[in-house]
Amino acid sequence: MPSPDTPKPAAGHLLKVLGVAFGLAIIVGNTIGSGILRTPGDIAAALPSMNWFFGVWIAGGLYALGGAMTMAELAVALPQSGGQYVYARRALGEYPGFVVGWTDWFSVCGSAAAGSIALGELSGALFPAIAHWQTPIAIATVLGFTAVHWIGVRSGDVTQKLLSVLKTLALLAIAAACFLVPRSADSGSAVTTFPVGTAFVAALVLSFQNVIFTYDGWNGLVYFSGEVKNPAREIPRAMAWGVVTVALVYLALNAAFVYALGMGHLAGEKFAAAAAAKMAFGGTGERIVSAVMVVSLLGNVSAILMQAPRVPYAMASDGLLPRRMATVNLGGTPFIALAVSAAITLALVLSGTFETVLAISAFFFVMQYATTFTSLFVLRRNEPDLARPYKAWGYPVIPAIVLVGALTFLGASFVTDRTNSIHALYVLAASVPVFLISRRLVDSPR
Repeated sequence: MPSPDTPKPAAGHLLKVLGVAFGLAIIVGNTIGSGILRTPGDIAAALPSMNWFFGVWIAGGLYALGGAMTMAELAVALPQSGGQYVYARRALGEYPGFVVGWTDWFSVCGSAAAGSIALGELSGALFPAIAHWQTPIAIATVLGFTAVHWIGVRSGDVTQKLLSVLKTLALLAIAAACFLVPRSADSGSAVTTFPVGTAFVAALVLSFQNVIFTYDGWNGLVYFSGEVKNPAREIPRAMAWGVVTVALVYLALNAAFVYALGMGHLAGEKFAAAAAAKMAFGGTGERIVSAVMVVSLLGNVSAILMQAPRVPYAMASDGLLPRRMATVNLGGTPFIALAVSAAITLALVLSGTFETVLAISAFFFVMQYATTFTSLFVLRRNEPDLARPYKAWGYPVIPAIVLVGALTFLGASFVTDRTNSIHALYVLAASVPVFLISRRLVDSPR
């Protein structure tokens, strides 16, 4: 029989058990997906110069680092699980917080659906005998990780660390293998003419936009701020080293692709990793890359499904969603919010509408960053006495740079994908009645 002095986790409370290692794992798992294996060829085609090619990847890493260390101030000052919703509500009010929260929640569920479907497709490519089981595999992936995270935050912590380590080692193994093959001679005829004038500006903007989206996910830890043991010490360290780790993996892979293929062959290659792996491993190269992508996506889906319920949990805690969504089990998981998140993800898997959700999500993700960086300036002005054990690097210059960058990307998203951006604006307009109805339902007497 346990001692009466033995602490027991109480239902209704998250557990402060996470540390720097989890922070690194969730950032790596949340950020590194299939994008890095596909986008290098497009960027090399747009900027067919080794200096510019690596320059945009380095610049993207620095931008992500600036954004992470800006957001870290908010995560430490307001150490509550729930992601960027927490900061928008505190700085801008209930309705802006609601918009950030519900768009973030559904966008995250869409990302989980996309990752699960991709896992089903890759499994079918690896093992043709199960190719017709792609949808059941996607469903099993969602249900499997839902069960892992339902058990508790410690179970999710261990799972995420394991998957992120395996993912990183697998990707670095591909990079190392590429350096073992004879170096490719550049094919000058395969390299497009370097753009000049407005064409160069357009190519630079498009390339940087692709890089930033490939780095997207560095904010994964802020969904768990209320569960970190020592937020002031561990959140900034984990976010900084998480972005640095991702950047080093990306640079290593790009260097390997350039070494194995040359800029000439890399330019325009739709699946750079497969082409490089084919040179390193021969005919089995594509299967090896597919296997690595499976490992990568497993970590990605796990991270997303673990963070998804923290958003409705926080909104329900503040009375913007039904209070039952804030119920936490003995393992420290908001299990009702997790169940609803899994149901939404499964609905997207089965409906086939996740691609539209993802396209709209790209607009929302950038909007959420812009709202968060704005929240930093608002809170600095309106709450100067708020305890800030950690402060953003280079305030106000670096926070202003990442804010302007987010606003620029928001404008670029509207220009480059007007149809889905307009759909996103419709969703924003619909949020007004949804917000009012939600408040009425929550406030109505039982």
